[in-house]
Parts: sequence; C-alpha cells; structure tokens
Amino acid sequence: MSIFRKVKKALGWEIRSAKPEYDLNPLIYSQLKPFRLPLVLVQVVMIIGTMGYILIDDFPILDAIYQTGITFTTVGFGEIAPISPAGRFFTITLIIFGFALFTLSTAVLIDAVIKGNLFELYKERNMLYKIARLRRHFVIFYHNEYTAQLAKQFNENHVPFVVVDPSEDMEQIAKECNYPYYVKDEPYKETAFLKSHLSSAKGAISLSKNISNNITLIASVRLYEKELGRNPFLIISNAETYNEKIRLMKLGADKVVATPSLMAKRVTAMAIRPDMENVLEEFLYKADTPIDMEEAFVSENSWIVNKEIKDLRLRDRIKVSVIGITEKKGRFIQMPKGTTVISADSKLLLVGSQRNIAKAKRMIALRNKPEDLD
Repeated sequence: MSIFRKVKKALGWEIRSAKPEYDLNPLIYSQLKPFRLPLVLVQVVMIIGTMGYILIDDFPILDAIYQTGITFTTVGFGEIAPISPAGRFFTITLIIFGFALFTLSTAVLIDAVIKGNLFELYKERNMLYKIARLRRHFVIFYHNEYTAQLAKQFNENHVPFVVVDPSEDMEQIAKECNYPYYVKDEPYKETAFLKSHLSSAKGAISLSKNISNNITLIASVRLYEKELGRNPFLIISNAETYNEKIRLMKLGADKVVATPSLMAKRVTAMAIRPDMENVLEEFLYKADTPIDMEEAFVSENSWIVNKEIKDLRLRDRIKVSVIGITEKKGRFIQMPKGTTVISADSKLLLVGSQRNIAKAKRMIALRNKPEDLD
C-alpha cells in the first residue's frame, strides 16, 4: 500500500464502495437488447462505406472514414474530394441506407421507451446502491399511517430505515411521507430482503393491519436469519388485539405493540396524570433529548451480580439512576431501594443522559469491579 493511500485511510478519506445484494444489471441489459441490431448495422455500413471509397475513388483511409460518416449521417457537408460517377452512385446508396437505419433506430428507441421500463430500472438501481451503504438500519415492511408516523420519528432521531411496500405509486408515497430509502416489492419475498439490505440491518418492523401479513413476514425473516447464520434480528410488529399480540410473540416477534391497548394506556395517562405525560413528551419522546431511558442487561459474568444497587454508585459517579429491575423470571421491581440485590440475567432500567447511560452499560458489562470503586 502506498504512503498516499495509507494517509487517506488514516484520515478516513477512503470511501468504501457498496454493491447491492440484488443485481439489476441483467434486467437492464435485457432492456438494451433491441439496440444491438442498429449498433451492429451502423458498424457494418461504416466499414462498407470506408472500403467503397478506398476501392472506387482511391481515398486515403481517414478521408474515406470521414466521407462515409458525413454521407451516412446525411449532414450535407458535401464532397471532401472529387468523386467519380460510380462513387456518387455509391454515395446515394449510403444515404438511403443511412436514412433507413436512422428510421429503424428511432422506431426501436420509441418502442423500448414506451413498452419497457428502462428509466424505472435505472432509478431503482441507483436507490439500491444507496441502500447498500446502510448499516444497522431498520427495514419497515408495509406502508400505512403507522409507517408514516414512525418514519417521521425515525427521521427526527436520525435512525436509518428502508420502507418496503408493493404499491405501484411507491415513489410518490416516498416523496409525500419523506422516506429516504424505499423498495417496491412484495415484503415477504427474498428479493425484498436482498434489495433492502436486510442482512446488515439491526431489525425488521412489520406494520401491516392484517395479522396474516405480519405472521408471514416474521416467519420469513426468521428463516432468512438462519440462512445467513447471523445474530437474531430485532423484530417489531403491531397487533389489533391482545390475542394477536400473544400469537405474534410466540411466532418469533421480539416486541409487539397492541395499538388499541397502547392508545388506551396513553389516554389514561393523560387523564390521570397529565403532568407526567408532558414530561414523557418533553424528555423521552423528543429528538435530541438530554434525558433518556434504556435497559442494561446483567450477564452471569458481570461483576455486579449479587451486589446491591448502592454498591454501583451510579447516581453519584455517572449521574444515572436505576428506576426498575426486571428479573429473569419476569418480575418487575419498581423504584428499587439501594439495598436491592442484583441477580444474574436481569435487566436494569436506567435513566440519565445518553452519554452517561452508555458509560453505565459499559461498566455493568465488566467482569471485574472497577478499581476506582474500591
């Protein structure tokens, strides 16, 4: 590697090329097949014309090529040198063939544009190259009002995502709903997974109002996950009833939002504790908020296992508070005391700034107790 390339790599100037997993080039080439005959005929006529002027009027090869070109294209520049009667007859023949070939090429072009989808394929190809650069993004399947609202929140919080939907007017929908990346395809097909670059995604979100669509998609994503041999996708779905939520969870969804139930809880919170609802809107749901809430998983090898919460000194050292603990068996401890013992495979619900929560999660993941806590 040259010194210049090493400097570029060290400064981060090198741009990694990303190639889509689904190749549209064969389809594009199939659309260009009708143009092969006119192109071949142009080459044949140019060769015949050049050889004719060389043999009939003894033109130098460059003059013969030039005379053939201006005659064949019928630009009307005239003769570059005196031409014999036989040469003029040959020139008339070239003009006729040129006009016929021009007519044929125009007809082929119009037919390809009207009947084919060459421009659409090029647009899709450009979109796939943009999607191929994404990493740790979310793939949202099915467009509806839920997807539009989720896209708005993702855009505000700078979360990368791709929307997959088979609607014919998907390009117009993407403009109206501000979808930066989209794929027009059936969500459950493998081609949709390849086009949306699902292999590098963080998770999949299925927001169809039809539970059958969500079931099919969850099963397809889990099968695709096994084929890739990668870490499990985070699969989030929606349900219209509590029973549907249970079914989707059993089929492999990690999180299922029951829309009527969620709406009822939010309305209840607004009615009973409106001030708390304002706090949630201001700090937890707002983009670039100074306060965040996340769960930290406590593995069996973590040094905090069997320790009391006060031993972590999260509040005075990192300005992070533990407001809840979900034990391995699912029991949730709300607002635990400082003397509460932390068990393995539990989850700590942390509140603080995003930066401080990240520090707390790194400390919790350590095998050995930090020296500054001794």
